[in-house]
This record gives sequence, C-alpha cells and structure tokens, in this order.
Amino acid sequence: MASERKERLAKTDHWGEILALRDRQREQMKDAIQVVRDDDLPQETNRQGLMRWYLHPSIKDTVLNTMLFFEQEIPPGSRSGRVKFQGGQVLMIIEGEGYTILDGVRHPWKEGDVVNLPLRPDGIIVQHFNASKDKPAKFVAAEPNWFDCVTVDRGSGFEQMEDAPEYKK
Repeated sequence: MASERKERLAKTDHWGEILALRDRQREQMKDAIQVVRDDDLPQETNRQGLMRWYLHPSIKDTVLNTMLFFEQEIPPGSRSGRVKFQGGQVLMIIEGEGYTILDGVRHPWKEGDVVNLPLRPDGIIVQHFNASKDKPAKFVAAEPNWFDCVTVDRGSGFEQMEDAPEYKK
C-alpha cells in the first residue's frame, strides 16, 4: 500500500495543484460579495437557536472565507443551545442583557459588552441566556474558520449538548 501511495503521489504535480487552487480562488473572488447585507440573509432556526450567517465555510460567494461571523438572537426568557467547542470566539452584544455559562461559571453581559470565549486545548462548554422576559437579546460573533484547517472537531471534539427550545426537528 505504501508503494502504491508513493507511485500515485509521484504522478501528481503538487506545486501545479497549488497554482491551480490559486487560480480557482482568484476566479471565485473575481465577482465575490464585498458587503454582506443583513437584509439579504435569512434567519435560520437550528440547534443553537436563531442565527443569521454572514460568513460560513459553506458560503463561498464572499470575498473573505477565513472567518465565521454570525448574528444570534435569543428570544425573551430563552437560551441558546449548549455546545462544546475549541473556543476562541468573540461576541459583541448588540441588544438586550443576559449571561453566558462558560464551563459552569456565569458571566453577565449587556448591550455594548464584548464577551471573549477563551481558546482551550480541551475545549469549552458554553450556553447563552436572555435575562429579559419581554425583550430579545442579540449578539454578533466572530472566530477564525478553523474547519478547513483542523476539521470541525478542532482538536477538542464538537458536540451539541443541548438544543435551543425553539429548535424543532
């Protein structure tokens, strides 16, 4: 098997593959979207709750694909799903007030705050809560797009641990 692999690899111009990838990326970027407008984006209900994706690994028509960027809305009195992931995410609270449970510790936040979720080798467990019974809470979040670099597990595992109440299979 090792010799078959070596023969197959010997038939490939790997430098040429990099140049071909460059050319495909340049072609893709030629007409890519520079400004992503929220009016043009649907809000989805998924296992984490209500989200609007601006930059995502499967969205290929934007100029930049090295970041994940989304808006999340938490309805009054509700919460996001609970997730374990690598961390390294920054949230900007744009509306409302609530708190984040990070590895069992409660961290309150309000509009205008920035929440830093640490990058940890064994990952972090996170869930966000809206403290208001009558107003939604919203934040935008950004993190590097590690999916294409180190797989979705990102070294720590990636598991949905609890679904948001609004999620319906």
